Amino acid sequence: MARFSGVALVGALAVTGVAQEAWACGGLFCDSGPTTMPVDQSGENILFIMDGQTVEAHIQIQYEGEAARFSWVIPLTAIPEFSVGSQLLFNELLRVSVPSYGMQQQADQCDPGFGAPLPGGAASNEFAGGSSSSSGGGQNGTQVVFSRTVGAFDVTVLRGGDAMEVMGWLNDNGYAQLPGTLPLLEGYTRENFLFAAVKLTGGAGVDEIHPLVLKYPGNVPCVPLKLTAVAATSDMGVRTFFLGNGRMVPRGYKHLEVNPLRIDWSNNAANYKEVLSNAANDPVAGGQAFVTEFAGPHNAQDRGFGSQLNISAFHSEFWDAEVFLNAAPTAVMGLLQQQGLASCQTWACNYSHPLMQGILNEFLPVPTGMTEEQFYSNLGGNQALIDMNAWSASGFSAALSSRIVVPARHARDLVLQHPYLTRMFTLISPEEMTQDPEFHERPELPQVVQTRLAVQTTHCDGTTSVALPDGREVWLGNSTQWPTWPASMPWAMTIKDIPQSGDIITLVDNTSAIDAQLSTFNRANGAPTTGCSHAGPVAGSTGWSGLMVLAGLLLAARRRR
Repeated sequence: MARFSGVALVGALAVTGVAQEAWACGGLFCDSGPTTMPVDQSGENILFIMDGQTVEAHIQIQYEGEAARFSWVIPLTAIPEFSVGSQLLFNELLRVSVPSYGMQQQADQCDPGFGAPLPGGAASNEFAGGSSSSSGGGQNGTQVVFSRTVGAFDVTVLRGGDAMEVMGWLNDNGYAQLPGTLPLLEGYTRENFLFAAVKLTGGAGVDEIHPLVLKYPGNVPCVPLKLTAVAATSDMGVRTFFLGNGRMVPRGYKHLEVNPLRIDWSNNAANYKEVLSNAANDPVAGGQAFVTEFAGPHNAQDRGFGSQLNISAFHSEFWDAEVFLNAAPTAVMGLLQQQGLASCQTWACNYSHPLMQGILNEFLPVPTGMTEEQFYSNLGGNQALIDMNAWSASGFSAALSSRIVVPARHARDLVLQHPYLTRMFTLISPEEMTQDPEFHERPELPQVVQTRLAVQTTHCDGTTSVALPDGREVWLGNSTQWPTWPASMPWAMTIKDIPQSGDIITLVDNTSAIDAQLSTFNRANGAPTTGCSHAGPVAGSTGWSGLMVLAGLLLAARRRR
């Protein structure tokens, strides 16, 4: 069974070629050049789509540095189909699935003079969070078996040879030999893996980097983290998305639920990554565990809003590359403006697609001494300055089609054909990347909502309590800050193994220990042991006003007894 083994990855990450004096290229093999470029690999985003016969992996790449130094190596078990992915699709998937934590304010109804209700509203906050290029045959047993330009990338696939021979080919072709890479490559070459070597095609700039899509036979999506370990940062974020018909779960890695009491609800979960890191580092999980951040229908609409996936955010029926086939360069900006892809005035240029500016710079480069605004806003007046050696109507049309129009159409089709979205996340350090996680579907598992809303109640004596979405109530007393829990308070609530079928195996269940510590904390802060429970508003109510109506109904009911 062929499977995609990996992205020794860059992902959605922030791969930046600026700050860090360390080996951190991950699957990005930095150009050897005069000095090897340090790259900060802080995370990865990958989207998987399975149809039962093939797996399609969309890999989001972010990089800041010199275009000539960008390069990337991906281990494979078969030669996949390569194509251009949609950056805007990733943006939309992130938007509709990012977990948000908020606090809704309300107050008890109090007798006049005893205390005033405190109306309030909900608040939530997001956290962070194709021609060919190759040197021909390889060294000894390493051979080039595929070479093609895919969008802005030159992709070369290598087969055969041992790890030293693969390293030799990479070195001869401008890929740096990173410390620690050889033993990791040996693990893949022993299993007869192929390697895709990826670079920006000649003339392409960093602003033309786009997601890369690999489609291959199989039914097991896999993220190969072992090779990533050569240069990953501590607690590197790995985020996986799945479009399908039901919820996906990890295989080989554990499934984690964090302790909601450890989340700082008072500050919109500002400590989210700290909680996840500590929970994943539970000895049972061993740093190899994913948390499900969202699972459910994405409700894609042409004009989506809120939690609905908005197709128009990454696709437009007005985008048409063919109209540029016979276009004069002076007409380009007008045609782009008609399609809503770009507009330029003397004071500003606006691009509705992240690759549009790079394509313009490739085929209509700005003359020396001018700004983009000055040049693109008046192509007719600047006709004598247009570089006709760079301009190609057919090339511009082909680039627009392959990098923007076709990927957008494919992204639209994917979300319409696959109505269910799963998003999982983990933080993992290099020493924990000893195996590659795989994933499978368990459609009977419950959905996981995007928005977690707690309700903070101000009581008539001035004290406050917070009702969490799971029904737990935290009595803050006279404080408005989230508690600082003792070290004995668990970070993980549950850790589970979820097999492909059959019963789920619960390895850790800290529910009782969490509830016991919460009970002790609440008693110490004056929580009442009898009387009304302040667990939040009833379904359909909104904040304080809904609670006031409920209180009035209860009072009327008591009077009728």
